[in-house]
Parts: sequence; C-alpha cells; structure tokens
Amino acid sequence: MACGQAEYAMDLLPKNPLIGIIKTSPHAHARIKSIDTSKAEAMPGVEAVICYKNVPRIPHTTAGQGYPEPSPYDTFLFDTKVRYVGDRVAAVAAVDRETALAAARAIEVEYEVLPAVYDVDEAMSEGAPLLHDEEDAESFLPWDPTKNIAGMSDAAVGDVEKGLAEADFILEGTFDNHYTSHAALEPHVTVSWLDPNGRLVIRTATQVPYHARRICAQVLQIPAGRIHVIKPRVGGAFGGKQEILLEPVAGMLTLKTGKPVIMEYTRAEDLVSARTRHPFRMRMKVGLMKNGDIKAIDFYAILNSGAYGAHALTVLTNAGSKCLPLYRCEHLRWTGRSAYTNLPVGGAYRGYGATQGMLPLGVLMDMAAEKCGMDPVEFSLRNHIKEGETSPLFKALGEGREGVDMSIMSCGLEEAIKKGAEAIGWKDKFRKGRNAPGPKKRGVGMCILMQGSSIPEIDMAAAAMKLNDDGSVNLHVGATDLGTGSDTVLTQIAAETLKVALDEVVAFSSDTDITPFDVGAYASSTTYLSGQAVKKAAEKLIDSMMDVAAEDLGVAKDQLVHEHRGFSVVGDANKRMTFQDIALRTLYMRNQHQVMAHASAISHASPPPFAAHFAEVEVDEETGHVRCLEYVACVDCGTAINPALAEGQTEGAVINALSSAITERYIFNNQGRMVNPTFNYYKLYSTQDVPRLRTFLIETHEPTGPYGAKSVSEISTNGPLPTIANAIYDAVGVRLFESPYTPEKILAAIEAKKANA
Repeated sequence: MACGQAEYAMDLLPKNPLIGIIKTSPHAHARIKSIDTSKAEAMPGVEAVICYKNVPRIPHTTAGQGYPEPSPYDTFLFDTKVRYVGDRVAAVAAVDRETALAAARAIEVEYEVLPAVYDVDEAMSEGAPLLHDEEDAESFLPWDPTKNIAGMSDAAVGDVEKGLAEADFILEGTFDNHYTSHAALEPHVTVSWLDPNGRLVIRTATQVPYHARRICAQVLQIPAGRIHVIKPRVGGAFGGKQEILLEPVAGMLTLKTGKPVIMEYTRAEDLVSARTRHPFRMRMKVGLMKNGDIKAIDFYAILNSGAYGAHALTVLTNAGSKCLPLYRCEHLRWTGRSAYTNLPVGGAYRGYGATQGMLPLGVLMDMAAEKCGMDPVEFSLRNHIKEGETSPLFKALGEGREGVDMSIMSCGLEEAIKKGAEAIGWKDKFRKGRNAPGPKKRGVGMCILMQGSSIPEIDMAAAAMKLNDDGSVNLHVGATDLGTGSDTVLTQIAAETLKVALDEVVAFSSDTDITPFDVGAYASSTTYLSGQAVKKAAEKLIDSMMDVAAEDLGVAKDQLVHEHRGFSVVGDANKRMTFQDIALRTLYMRNQHQVMAHASAISHASPPPFAAHFAEVEVDEETGHVRCLEYVACVDCGTAINPALAEGQTEGAVINALSSAITERYIFNNQGRMVNPTFNYYKLYSTQDVPRLRTFLIETHEPTGPYGAKSVSEISTNGPLPTIANAIYDAVGVRLFESPYTPEKILAAIEAKKANA
C-alpha cells in the first residue's frame, strides 16, 4: 500500500462509464412545488434523470447499522421536500461530467420556501417549523417528529436529587461542541455496473459492505442476492463511510440505463452533503464532597441531528454510556434528546458520542479538583473506576437501548495517569506558567477517558479458512480494513493460532459474494470481535487437521502436539505430519475432502479501553491564539496485537481531534448555507501544526479478547477537547465551554475575566 500498489474504488473502472451528478437544494427548508426534467433529458449525452417522480418512495435510513437499524426511517432516495442546503433534489447520468453538470443546471425546480430552524432548543420549542411532517416516515424506537425529536433516551441510577442535595459543592455548566468533518482524503465514491448475469455490482468506499447491500436492496426494491458489494482499499473513513449515500443513487442510475455509473463527491459536497460529527448542547451538574468524592452527576444532552436522524439515537446514548461509568458515583441521571434542524446531517464519527460527552465531563472534573483543593492527577486517581468494579449504568444505558451488566476485567488507567504525568512534567508545570512574564502564558491540562469494544449482544463477525496444497491457509473475513491495518492484525491472529508464518496466511476481506458476514468497521469492534472469529476459525481448522493427522499416524488426537506448521506424536518427534502433508493427503490420496473451517463471534461485553491524556499549550493573552506544544497519550488497549499500528491509531486520533478542537469549524450564513466548504477555509491540521506527540501503550490483559486485546481506534479522539480546555485554563485562568477554541473566543474570555476582576 505504501508503494502505491493498492487499488481504490476509482482505480479499476468499467468501460465507458457514465458520470453521475446530484442536483442539490439551495434552500434550507422548502417544498418542491414542481420539477421539470424535460430539458435535461433532451440534452445529447444525457442517459437518465431521476427524481421523486420516477423512483420508488421507500422510507429508510442511510445509517449503516445492525438490523433493524436504531435510526428513524425518515429518508427517501428523493423527496418532495428538501430540509437543508445541500439536500438531494435529482440526479443525472451523462457521458461526461460537463454534460452531467449542464443537465443538472437545466432541471427546473419551483420551490415553496418554508421557515427554517437552526438551533436545537428552538427546534424543540412550541411552534417551531416541523422538518418531518410526512406520514410515511417511521421509527420503532422513541421519537417524536411533531416536536422535531429524532430520538430520545433516559436512564438513572440512585437518586440524583438526593445526591445533589447532600453534596458540599455543586458545579455545573452548559457546553457546546461544534460541527466537524471526517475530511477523509478520499471522498465518498461509488462505481456500479451490471455483471453478465444482470446482477448489480457496486464497488464502493464503504466501511459496512453488508449493510450497504441490505440498504441498497431495500431502496432499489430488488433482492439482496441480486447485489454484489465490493469494498476495495479505502482512503480514510473515520465513521463517515458508515453511511449509505451514493450507493443507491448510482445503483438506480445503472438499473435505469443498464450502463456503468461513477459517482464521486467533490470536496464541497463531502463537507456539506455527506455526514459530520453531531454538534451537542450539554448541560451537566456535578455534586461533590469536600474530600473529593463525586456524589452525583446529572447529564442532559441535546444532539443536533441536522435534517435527518442517521445515528441520532445511538450517538446520543454513547455520550452517556461511554463516559459516565468512568467515575465512581452513586447517583447518576442521563437525559438525552436528538433534535432535527435545517442544517447538514450528523452521523457516525470516530468517538461516536464519547467525544462530545467527554467535553463537559473532563472540564467539570478539572473544576471539581480545583474546588476540593486537589491536583487533577490525584483527583483522577482517587475517583476512576478500577479493575473488579462495575457501574450500574453499564446495564441501565447501552447503545440506543438498555446495556449489559459487566465488570471491569482489565484496567491500566492508574499506570496510564502516572506515566502521562511523568512524561509531560506535570509536577513542574501545573499552575506554574500562568504568572510567567510577557503575554505568552503556558499551561498544562489532562483528562482520563474510556470507550468500548464492540456493541454487546448486537455485533457479530465471522471468518472462514481453507487449507491449501502447500499448507498455507486462505483467510476470508467480512471485516473491513479502512487503512486501519485490520487485514494485518487478523492475519497475525490467524498465524499465531495456527503456528505458521505471516506469509502463509492469505487474507481476503470485504466482498459480499465471497467473504462471510461482518457488521463492518465501527464501534471499535474489529480487533476485539472479528479477531475472536478468526481465532475460533483457526482453532477449528487445527482440530480438523488433527483428525487427519491422528488417523494417518495411528494415534489418538490427545497424543498429538501442535507445533510449527504441523503435528508430532508425544515422545516421538520423528512421527510428524505437516500441514502440507495433511493437505496433499486429503486433496489427492485418502478420504478426500477440503479441510476448511468457519466460525462466528458475538460479544457479551464491551470491555473499555482506558486512556490518560496530557497536553501543554501556549496562549497569547494579547491575541487569544493557542498553540499546543506537546501532547502525551497513554492508552490501555489490553494486549496490543500490533503495537506499531496501535500507536499509529492513537497518533492519528489525537491529531484529528486536536485539529477539530483548535482550528476546524463550519461557518453558516443566516440562511443555513456553509460558506467555507473548501480546505482553503476549513482549516485542517497539517504536519507543521502537529506538536511533539508521544504515545505510551499500557499493556493489560483483557480475558474476553483475542490474546488479551481490547480496542484502540476511537478512544484517543475523545481527549483533546477537554484536555486543551483544561490546559488553556491553567495558562490564562479562563474556562471555555464551547469549541473550537478560536482566538476570538479565548480573547473574549480573557477580556471578560479582566472586566469582572
């Protein structure tokens, strides 16, 4: 892959493909009174124009989640109403891009512009414009479109009112995180065609090929068996390609024309019409005792879902379920609502709600330590959940539904906190930089984190193995490598179990015609869950090969020893049968059959990885500019199957989230239009912005994971928002409750502090 040999969706194109283009809405909220496609259809080179008039009206969700999807069916391939600037109006297939664009412009649309709403509190207030007044949208989970609510969730343990009443101190705040883009280098891209048997083939940059096939079948109204989804190499996803966006549009254009179709978002389309991180408004109240005990936490969160409800419930609930159990606390209350607004649509994004929930929790815990006169490091060591402990919230609040009981069976958080504090030089820097001479002040901040590993009792993965003539093994997995290295990690697990070299396992992944089912790459599940399926399949293959070896060698199976590439008889190393011997015997000589095995895995727990993050920043009091000088991430991911990849995941997550915390932002005008949809004005971190970054893997052994592994991919996305906010406070004494931490906000907070002094 590093040599440029890997093939992505656009690297292998069918002959003479048509180019698909989507015409989008210029209005935040409007009803389509009429649409005339005749001029576009009459243009030379135009092969098809589709809109609500000539496609099936099928309510569905674009969220690629398990079935039934815990997101409302509030989306249509094309609708008579548009709900944000960038919403779909029609699509064109033409012989080239210029013709397709001209045809899209030739489509005449008459709109009835409707009042729009952009704020979550206003959206849920009486009399707000309703986004989803159509009668055929539906959800089997709690939602209320008559109040613009796309999802709702409540959970409680203990008695929060009693806990708050008994507390010595009450700390509270209202926090807002902001819209951010996944900004994958490869935008959404899909190629579709009909194979010689008339089946629809979709090669697409997706992280959920099986969900893509199921949702395309639903929307296109053809059997899933008539669709073949291929996932090639993917140029970044980060949750964004868990959405099924272009696949059904390209598929419909191919079905209409019988010809191959290419569809690819431009960068502006990817920023506006794909998916984003959900903004949240979060009100949190913490009851605290003088000795540093946390008595109660009351968390009310409102998720801005944008125009549609993709992942609106599950991202919402994760803000509570992946955050609140981190601290030992007797009384907890969670209240969550997801609100529709006439803004771009949120979706899955690395961190998946925990990124948002950790902002108020991490900042308020920093405030709590100060209130008690404690160092934040000591406060964290005192209050974090520990091995052998549980939280009643694990069962009370899961991902979109009730969770499961579980205890913490591995936790390296204490070591992570101590290691991180030592690495950043905490004792020498904390509360020391604020009084330095000159306008530039330095400060340090920290927070602790948890996530999960798969969705218990929901996620499922499978693997299949086949023995070859030379003793090598084909490994087929539905797991989806997004550039994350999962093909490598799963190959390592297979090779370790089989006791063969890495190059003797030939991995193939993510093809719905060839590989077994897997829910896909999300929920931090691949190493933990798909790895279990691979390990089980390898163990089954060993057992089948032992049957052959025992028969051939004339001994009982328990007299065999599994060793490198074969088996030998206990006490007689000369009586040996290699994997190649077994393959040749079963394929050509006696009792002929194909030695192969397959296995499935589901999870009954979601063991959290843990992390402690530390940062040092420099803040200019005269300009408000903040610069991160150093970042330290200490992560307990159980046994790191591939330490280099685990470190890479951590560093990528930190840089992604630092960029989000400090520079990235969507700027909307008063009509709901994003006015900076290019990388010139949507500022991403470049390599020159990255601070000194150090990662330490804190090894523990998770007994439920393959070879002791837990997840590592998402957790470090959750640290920079609270860590940088706490470091800014240490530097200049102002608390920030709204991201991103722009110079304007920091300067305003400094000026307000001076005015109130």
